[in-house]
Order: sequence, then C-alpha cells, then structure tokens
Amino acid sequence: MAHRPATLENAPLGRDSSYPEQYDAGLLYPIPRAANRAPLGITEDSLPFVGEDEWYAFEVSWLNARGKPIVAVARFRLPARSPNLIESKSWKLYLNSFNQTRFASRDEVRATLAHDLAGAAGATVSVELFGVDDAVLAPQRLPGTCLDDLDIEVSDYTPSAEHLTVSDEMVEETLHSHLLKSNCPVTGQPDWGSVMIRYKGPRLDREGLLRYLIGYRQHQDFHEHCVEHIFTDLMQRANPSELLVLARYVRRGGLDISPWRATPGLTPPSPLRLARQ
Repeated sequence: MAHRPATLENAPLGRDSSYPEQYDAGLLYPIPRAANRAPLGITEDSLPFVGEDEWYAFEVSWLNARGKPIVAVARFRLPARSPNLIESKSWKLYLNSFNQTRFASRDEVRATLAHDLAGAAGATVSVELFGVDDAVLAPQRLPGTCLDDLDIEVSDYTPSAEHLTVSDEMVEETLHSHLLKSNCPVTGQPDWGSVMIRYKGPRLDREGLLRYLIGYRQHQDFHEHCVEHIFTDLMQRANPSELLVLARYVRRGGLDISPWRATPGLTPPSPLRLARQ
C-alpha cells in the first residue's frame, strides 16, 4: 500500500485509538523529516551524516497456519536518508494488527514487515526477528567515559550550543551520559535516554558538553531529530574530523528507538542494548 507523508495534526499519537483485530498496513503514519531538518540547515540533497534509526519492538505476535500464537522481538533499521520517519504510535498499532492474523511462516511475517515499512519510510528497512530469550537481547554497557559524575551547576534546560567549547589539544575519545531527557512534541511525555559521542578532533570541554546534553531536558522533539540536532551543533562548534552521535532511548509502549548519526566511515557498536531498554 502506498503512503502519503502527513503532518502531525492527524497522527494517532495523543489520540484515543482502538486496537485492530486484523492486519492493516494502512495504519502506518509516515512523517516527512524535511520540516525538522530545515532549521538545522539540513536538506535531503546534502545530508551531513550517515546513520540509522534502530527500533526494537517487544510486542510482536501473530498466528501460525494452525492458529497457534507465535511471539518474537523485532529489530528494525530505518536509514537516515529515508524521506520519512514513522510515527511511533502508528507503528505500535500496525504491529498489533498482526496479533490475530495467520501467516504461513516466520519468513512471510518478516517479508510483510519489510514491504510495509519500506512503503511508509520511502526506503528499504531492515527487519530481523529474534526469540525472546536470544542472547543478542542481553543488556550491555556503553563504551567510553561516563560524564555523569561531573560536579557541575546547571541553570538552563533548553539546548544551547554556547556550552560547547574545545581546547587546542587533538584527541580521539568516546564519551557518554545517561542524563539525556527530551519530551514528545505531541503529548509532552518525557523520553528518557542515554547518549554516546565518539569523535576525533579538538578536545571537548566535558563539563560544557554535559551541560549541553542536560539542556535537552525541556526540549520537545522526536528522538531522531534530537540526535541530528546534537550532531549538527557538535560539528559546527567543535569541527571534529570524525563524529558519531548515538542515543538509546528507554522503551515506551513496547518500542524503543535508538537513532545514530555519523560522519561517513563511522558506525556504532551493534547490537548494543542497555539495561533501561
């Protein structure tokens, strides 16, 4: 089914919704990325990064050919170059439409998911299905140095790139924080997460970086756009030769979203799941 990109005004997020009884690809609600990228100076023709939006879905179930329920955990990878993201509640409703639908095989489920999600995103979407006890789902730690024990004073809770300063020393390091919090642009609900920054270039002032990240605490935006905002500010203020920004957000409604953006040639450690996910 073809999807027409839409605005947030008619999205299911923040509205009462009945859960579907049968498979319905039309539930997926694509939202163009362009509007949120424009204020950052990002256009589809000149993306300053590569990356993906990695989704894990923990409420995936369908009926086999004999009507017996099957459960799985799904991993989806949506390319950052896709013209659309997919609104999270619509994704949840879509996945639940599989619950009472019979499929001949696991491969048919995977193929159906890949086809429908690609139609909504406007690009190929990778789909993997795991057993609920698979080792790949075990929690791990973010690599690098944690900033969270820095004893800093904080007075503002909206993003300010002015906090980002560098020294003349050239370094290659990985830093992370579990203090990331932003808010849903539709419902205002809090989105909790962790963020990892790997870069090569002038040394970032760590206290300033932590103040900057805490600044998202009252910021309203989608997970994907928060990561692009952080990436863009770091590139402009620090001018690293290499940069990777990865956020791993806490699960809500059976879904978690982990976007990453990087200069070409860098990729994050994967799979990488945290205890809060």
